Amino acid sequence: MASAPSKLYSDDVSLVVVLLDANPFFWAAGAGGGNHPAATLPFAKFLDHVIPFLNSLLLMNQLNQVVLIATGINTCGYIYDSGNGGPEGSDNVSEISSEILLRLEEFVCKDRKIGKGTERAMGGSVSSLLSGSLSLALCYVQKVFRSGAIHPQPRILCLQASPDGPEQYVAVMNAIFSAQRSMVPIDSCVVGVQHSAFLQQASYITGGIYLKPPQLDGLFQYLAAVFATDLQSRNFLQLPKPAGVDFRASCFCHKKTIDMGYVCSVCLSIFCQHQRKCSTCGSEFNQAPREPNSASDTIRKA
Repeated sequence: MASAPSKLYSDDVSLVVVLLDANPFFWAAGAGGGNHPAATLPFAKFLDHVIPFLNSLLLMNQLNQVVLIATGINTCGYIYDSGNGGPEGSDNVSEISSEILLRLEEFVCKDRKIGKGTERAMGGSVSSLLSGSLSLALCYVQKVFRSGAIHPQPRILCLQASPDGPEQYVAVMNAIFSAQRSMVPIDSCVVGVQHSAFLQQASYITGGIYLKPPQLDGLFQYLAAVFATDLQSRNFLQLPKPAGVDFRASCFCHKKTIDMGYVCSVCLSIFCQHQRKCSTCGSEFNQAPREPNSASDTIRKA
């Protein structure tokens, strides 16, 4: 997949927007030990894999650009942008790492202050603001598209740890379709407890790569071998393919993932139960749901 070829530097120059999951509830649950999968990969160890991967992207091509966006539970924010100048090259790798760690620490403190008093203490089940970080990434890509006549190949890489938030279904799907329209692939690397239905759909729809590494101790190897490849090189490589994609939607009324439901014929809103009126567009539903056993009950009575 490629965006406008006439505006590209070359086929192997990439703009990689990395979405880093900084959910404190998930990583705190993992640090507590037990059977939690994150217990074998604390947040500090996770960064030991991610930061060298970001540096390797910059070292592969001097025209490559890396943008790091942190995803919290209350807010999202830009952490690092190699396009803003600053240290470049192998001699300044330590400076890049220090800058990322410092800004990430500031972001975590800011995210904690925003959610103070309204924190949902539910352990590792609290979802991150994936829809917000995707929106920030797409806004940055659009800014690059409008910045000049030439630009690198853009793609988004989601490093997701916490579970999906059903209440973000509409916003996430809007971001996915926006990325598809802009021809921006969304790659997904899930290091959490379970697969992410949101990211499975995102990678499938946009033509990206979805991967849940079986061994987190070798996370850097997975990142370097799979997600460091530019879009042109992927045409010649045998990259992993997901075994299946969960296309189930979340209802608009209770934010639950459902197999069957009711769909508004006007705005296509989805509900798990019959509604008299659409809560999204206000359309009235005149036809009441038919009882599934009403016909058989009538025959029995007759």
